Amino acid sequence: MALSRANQYKAYKDTEISTANQGKLIVMLYDGALRFLRLAIDNMDPRSYDVVNLNIIKAQDIVTELMLSLNMNEGGEIAENLFSIYAYLKKRLLEANIAKDAGILEEVCKLLLELKGAWDEVALKDTEAPVSPRAEIRQEGASFSIQG
Repeated sequence: MALSRANQYKAYKDTEISTANQGKLIVMLYDGALRFLRLAIDNMDPRSYDVVNLNIIKAQDIVTELMLSLNMNEGGEIAENLFSIYAYLKKRLLEANIAKDAGILEEVCKLLLELKGAWDEVALKDTEAPVSPRAEIRQEGASFSIQG
């Protein structure tokens, strides 16, 4: 029975991911990174450093995926700025993992929440009108694109 529920949940998540628009997928990545960082922070106090390490690495992998999703050819200054922010986040995550510093993880969470807020707006606009995030931002005068 438990296996059946696990399979149902996996099927649900697979469907959610395969039917999401680009903006929603980015938001889902941010949500995942934040969830992993919360798990890391929660396991600092009982000193479950293996759990802390694993979850920080998962968050780093998500930030790497966000970096790789940037279209640097069309994204212009916005893509370059996001790349710099993601590089900073990866550096801070590495430092947090070495020092097992929850304060650094809180800083990264705060930055991720701010970025996620912007993507929440893009995803909402993308849901309201069937345009890609790149097209929506281009209408506002910027040149920003994300590869799907």
